[in-house]
Amino acid sequence: MELTCLHNKFNFPSLPHLSRPFFKNPNPRIFPRKINFLFLASASDTVVASSIKELGSMKDDEFGDLKSWMHRNGLPRCKVVLNESTSHDEKHMPVHYVAASEDLRAGDVAFSVPNSLVVTLERVLGNETVAELLTTNKLSELACLALYLMYEKKQGKKSFWYPYIRELDRQRGRGQLAVESPLLWSEEELAYLTGSPTRAEVLERAEGIKREYNELDTVWFMAGSLFQQYPYDIPTEAFPFEIFKQAFVAVQSCVVHLQKVPLAQRFALVPLGPPLLAYRSNCKAMLSAVNGAVELVVDRACKAGEPIVVWCGPQPNSKLLINYGFVDDDNSYDRLVVEAALNTEDPQYQDKRLVVQRNGKLSVQVFHVYAGEEKQAVSDMLPYLRLGYVSDPSEMQSVLSSQGPVCPVSPCMERAVLDQLADYFNRRLAGYLTTLNEDESLLSDPNLNPRRRVATELVRFEKKILHACLQATTELIDELPDHTVSPCPAPYALLLK
Repeated sequence: MELTCLHNKFNFPSLPHLSRPFFKNPNPRIFPRKINFLFLASASDTVVASSIKELGSMKDDEFGDLKSWMHRNGLPRCKVVLNESTSHDEKHMPVHYVAASEDLRAGDVAFSVPNSLVVTLERVLGNETVAELLTTNKLSELACLALYLMYEKKQGKKSFWYPYIRELDRQRGRGQLAVESPLLWSEEELAYLTGSPTRAEVLERAEGIKREYNELDTVWFMAGSLFQQYPYDIPTEAFPFEIFKQAFVAVQSCVVHLQKVPLAQRFALVPLGPPLLAYRSNCKAMLSAVNGAVELVVDRACKAGEPIVVWCGPQPNSKLLINYGFVDDDNSYDRLVVEAALNTEDPQYQDKRLVVQRNGKLSVQVFHVYAGEEKQAVSDMLPYLRLGYVSDPSEMQSVLSSQGPVCPVSPCMERAVLDQLADYFNRRLAGYLTTLNEDESLLSDPNLNPRRRVATELVRFEKKILHACLQATTELIDELPDHTVSPCPAPYALLLK
């Protein structure tokens, strides 16, 4: 199960008791605009209160809990149970998580959910419409799935998916840390990420969701048969943007990327899947499509009552926070990005561009700095950065005629390159609101706000990488001959950001 892609495509086969593939209702009845959509946490206390009232009686109605509903509709015997974890916010219901119902060994099948209980775009839209939507590049699978579930939500208990939607309501887009994606945070809470590139990523993602919302009515016209049984307004009339964003983030936290299946079935919503499963970056268990079902084979021994863990894909902590609301302190995929660019005003820009292309680089090159590999990353950047300090045309010709990323390097030039890099790392560190020591102090407080805690964990990991890069750079400076002095700044030094 790879959960790295946010804007990708989904599909699912139709069932007798399910909605038919989407098409426009030529005479939709206009319903009142009162919306009782609980997909995710709202800033409104009224919505939170109504969520608790409705969800509090979920075990007392005719549907029972999610797993009981699934067994009644074809889920075979499995080796998991649904347990509860206390929410950090007393106004919110506890989150559920999937735990082993018995001792499991590596290789055991924990559960196998039949396709009749899985939602994909094939079920929602049908293959032809999916292909047409995908070629427009205007709507992602997440947007289509979110829209489908919003309309199903409006049907209440009449919807086949009512028990599953109710579980998504309960989870409120929260994962194992019971924290929502920063896409749903306030401006004040986003300030916790000041200095981190993740803040800009959150704002960019939010803009993308807004653009998709503005394209939702496209589905109404391109896939209208679905809407024949939804006598409501067109999407942007039926659902305000904030409601759509909450639904989108909920789907984002749940989506599973299935391998070796048709395009229309690649992305799926699987009851008993995320966010009920715990994520681990060092885990290799994946949800897989097998013989008309989606099954989970565990990759490690698990005692009865312990959470079932799955791999969330090769994602850095920034993506884990945006997509699922948590960070992983044992994430070998965690990294920072350093972007270096040739100076386009440099008279020798074209020659330098040829040199970097010959060595497999770009005129705007992204370097990934992985946790624990900072010294190697700094070494990888140096040949590229040295080009910014080559100004003499004869030196440039020497570089052009050489094999490999070779620049004539004097100790003074090397000092200038390293000083530029050290200044860059110092500036990035200075952009945060807190120091590493202050982060450690904040995290020692057991009463720290959950969103502040997860944001602090993220920026702490970023600062550790930056400090390690700075230390590696300083060590290289110390290896230079004594009294090596950096020359005046190069007028066409490479740009770092």
